[in-house]
Amino acid sequence: MHELKEFGIIKRKIWLEGALFLGQAIYNLGILAHVDAGKTTLTEQLLYEAGALRRAGRVDDGTAQTDWLEVERRRGISVRAASSRLHYRDAVINIIDTPGHVDFAGEVERSLAALDCAILLLSAVEGVQAQSRQYWEALRNMKIPALLVINKTDRIGSDVQKVLSQAQKELDGTFLPITRIANEGEDDCKIVQCSWEDEDFREEVLLTLAEIDPEMENALLEERYISSAELKNNLTEKSRSGEVSPVFMVCAKSGAGCRELLAAVMDYLPPAKPSPEAPLSGVIFKVDHDPVMGKAAHIRLFGGMLKNRDAVPIYNPLAEESGSASEPEKATQIRRFYGAKAQDVGEIRSGDIGAVYGLSSVRTGDIVGKQPLDRACHLAVPLLQVQAFPEKEEQLPALTAALRELSEEDPLLDLLWLPDERELHLKITGVIQLEILTEMIQERYGLTATFSKPSVIYKETPAHAGIGFEAYTMPKPCWAVVKLAIEPLPRGSGIVYSSAIKEKELFYRYQNHVRTSVFQNLKQGIYGWEVTDAKITLIGGEHHTVHTHPLDFFVATPIALMDGLTNCGSILLEPMLTVRLSADESLLGRILGDILAMRGKFDSPVISEGVFTLEAQLPAATSLDYPITFRSMTSGKGIFSSRFAGYQECPLELGATAKRRGINPLDRSKWILWARNALQ
Repeated sequence: MHELKEFGIIKRKIWLEGALFLGQAIYNLGILAHVDAGKTTLTEQLLYEAGALRRAGRVDDGTAQTDWLEVERRRGISVRAASSRLHYRDAVINIIDTPGHVDFAGEVERSLAALDCAILLLSAVEGVQAQSRQYWEALRNMKIPALLVINKTDRIGSDVQKVLSQAQKELDGTFLPITRIANEGEDDCKIVQCSWEDEDFREEVLLTLAEIDPEMENALLEERYISSAELKNNLTEKSRSGEVSPVFMVCAKSGAGCRELLAAVMDYLPPAKPSPEAPLSGVIFKVDHDPVMGKAAHIRLFGGMLKNRDAVPIYNPLAEESGSASEPEKATQIRRFYGAKAQDVGEIRSGDIGAVYGLSSVRTGDIVGKQPLDRACHLAVPLLQVQAFPEKEEQLPALTAALRELSEEDPLLDLLWLPDERELHLKITGVIQLEILTEMIQERYGLTATFSKPSVIYKETPAHAGIGFEAYTMPKPCWAVVKLAIEPLPRGSGIVYSSAIKEKELFYRYQNHVRTSVFQNLKQGIYGWEVTDAKITLIGGEHHTVHTHPLDFFVATPIALMDGLTNCGSILLEPMLTVRLSADESLLGRILGDILAMRGKFDSPVISEGVFTLEAQLPAATSLDYPITFRSMTSGKGIFSSRFAGYQECPLELGATAKRRGINPLDRSKWILWARNALQ
């Protein structure tokens, strides 16, 4: 009965939205934080304050609206981004509650593409974590204005001033507290809104604005009076542009400060900028599957409008890279989600969010429309790979289908099916993700899957410049000549490809075949790992008007590429982590020894009140199990956080090579027979 009442409220709100809120401001707000900072609890309180819920749910009780997956309720953590919607002060706020655990940073990465504004949530006890810094950098790089919110102010050990000082030191931004706290660290802590009639607060605002606004600086130097309205308007402008980040304290568990925070979203963050007359453009920031409706593509629309029965053009950068493209598909239904509940709304307008059904070929990260959108960031990098096994051999097709569906929802899984070996391989970001994946496969598909022990994903890069060449002219009919120049690039550059020849030398359609084949075959280099940080240039090519077959360049290019990589030589690259450790000073010597034993490097530790803090760089391969060791060593009292720090050179004897999958193009005769389907 209670669920029916709740659903009735949602239906009435949807009707009101269509009748009253059409054309009014829409805020697409993301809540980001490190694990256990209280994002989901805060989301529940904001929904409750706005009247979207009769009562705020609790993560511990499994009643949170945005944690609706069974695995989330059972474990008490968010593993998927979830959207909810509320109405406040004649505006609409779409809240995207993101996971906090580092293993699910890919969900945060994809959600950022849909946001206009954000809240970065910190714990008043744990303060700024490595993940907090990473998320803040992403918000700054994407120019997404954000409020800084300090939660858990009722807990013993809460130190708001210390956290604020840490944020000012470690986060790139200008921060201004707008609320104050009373009875900090106690159950009855209270949040007090700063008054614009308070001269001390007015002076603090003016001093902050004077640092970034010449007009305010002059007013300060001239001791000219600035009205409260002018100060607030200036602060609003600077906040919405991201130059200043207002700071709010809350206790999400009790709801203290949440009403002030909800008002602050309206006052200090920018709404969406609808472009209804612009060409259709949007981003698919999430994909999930409904057992009845099928695939749901959650879309943030930036331009144009989408309605039921519309043909939806999809742009996929990966598909373009591989030379394939999907045809427009028809939207069969458009829904809006309120946690786990949804209702048919028939359309998505520019600036808004909705779930579109009927797009069977889409994946998370695809672009709606024909224009690519510059809304990408990279927070999650899978550093581990595993092989998946069904409980019974006859369940292999079902497990393959299940993992393909999950890979559409999370492309970072990057499912690889090897038909000859009948093997399934996945990439993962951590062991917690693997545990969740196992449970989801059981709950959603009724399958029991097991996985191999995770192994580190290495990469390789050319050691020096070189040339690769192949003249595939026998046995007739065939004719494809390819000449590639390969050069190493700085770390983190990825692959840069270009052509330096004209169409009269090699038809452009064949040049496109070469380009596509290069990207397809960089997945396995000399040591069996993906090749990166290289510039590859097509500097020569030849076709024959009679003998060339359209697929000849897909035969010749891999041979030329592997020939070039052999001539260049390969350097093995290993993934590195930046870790931050904090523990009792007595353990410092032992931990420094551990870091050196793991081939790590560390900065000078900082010691305060008997506790040390240090940052170090560690190879992922040697430090996989160290968080468990560290937790045991510190009896659970130490703090350990890590983030991906890129790839760096690794001696071959200390790294690993990968087993070659399929036929190696260096075995030229065998490769040609296999490519021509003539291998017995």
